Amino acid sequence: MEQTTNQQERAAWLRLMLTDGVGNNTARKLLSAFGLPLAIFEQSMTALGQIVSERQAMALLRTPEGLDKQIALCEEWLAQDARTGNRTRRIVTLGDALYPSALLTLPDPPLVLWLLGRIDLLDAHGWPAAISMVGSRNPTQQGDKNAFAFANNFVDAGLCVVSGMALGIDAAAHSGALHGAPDSLLTIAVVGTGLDRVYPKQNLELAHRIADHGLVVSEFPLGSPPTAANFPKRNRLIAALGLGTLVVEAALQSGSLITARECLEVGKDVFAIPGSIHVAQSKGCHALIKQGAKLVESAADVLEELRITTPSVNSGNATGHTARGLQGTSRLQVSPTHAQHPLVLAMGFDPVSFDVLQARVDIDAATLQVQLLELELDNVIIRVPGGLYQVAL
Repeated sequence: MEQTTNQQERAAWLRLMLTDGVGNNTARKLLSAFGLPLAIFEQSMTALGQIVSERQAMALLRTPEGLDKQIALCEEWLAQDARTGNRTRRIVTLGDALYPSALLTLPDPPLVLWLLGRIDLLDAHGWPAAISMVGSRNPTQQGDKNAFAFANNFVDAGLCVVSGMALGIDAAAHSGALHGAPDSLLTIAVVGTGLDRVYPKQNLELAHRIADHGLVVSEFPLGSPPTAANFPKRNRLIAALGLGTLVVEAALQSGSLITARECLEVGKDVFAIPGSIHVAQSKGCHALIKQGAKLVESAADVLEELRITTPSVNSGNATGHTARGLQGTSRLQVSPTHAQHPLVLAMGFDPVSFDVLQARVDIDAATLQVQLLELELDNVIIRVPGGLYQVAL
């Protein structure tokens, strides 16, 4: 079958992306010198050699291994467009009007992006103002609740939530965002595989929900597996697409801190939620705060720093997005009924063991167990790793 002009252009972009030894930076130099990829591949060895090395020029004149397979995969993938609800499939290149301008701040913006989801909203309104949210794959219960509540409040304020669809904080952030109004682009998942795969598999149902009400984005060709090298690359896109990045929970050695550094490198704010000094998942956030990240206790703190007006921050003179009843993390605060409970007062805000708590309140073990169970069932306290108890903030 003869290719259309669009198919020929896509094939040329894919060939440029797959050419061995030619990365995004070199590709941009070639595009600047010769125009669109179709023109690059019409150049002579001599002309190419004025821009790139001899080895790179030779690679450009050869057909990359696997190109035909990737072209076929892409055309087949696009042909399945709009089979389910509002989901749309699109391949967007660096020269496309729909390419997100936020990624152009990167030193190595992707040449090609694969998109799946509510592209009709992009066509109508462009890429939305967004906040990036990242954190531990093994969060505490409190961290999971914080991610959900903050994301939900950000969407209420008119922001889209960007994350990486990993287990833990990412999944909670996407889920919180999906509770927003369905008439807007609620969340964007930037993934580290081809869009014909879902990783991790536990998030398959979440991936479908995001595609129905948000957007799934990848810079990796169809069929790409979840290799370790893909995720640091993905993190820079998460950082670039947001007005800032909120780290909910993170260990000292984590990909979330890589995303935070990427955010700083493109001149955007980093926010961190503090936690208990006894919990490993808080130590990365504390380190970021020591290094200058903004300590935040509510979604309103982030919105205020970003100068997004909400009723809870500034009830008058709205200048941008507005919120519907934004109350920070109020849905997780201890109710007045329980605030003066002896166990709540004895716990404070750090995790505490059963034995320590019993020593503080001086009641018998059986009574203490019953009262702890009642508070846990009322969602006033939670259990955290290590057999500890903590007030659910």
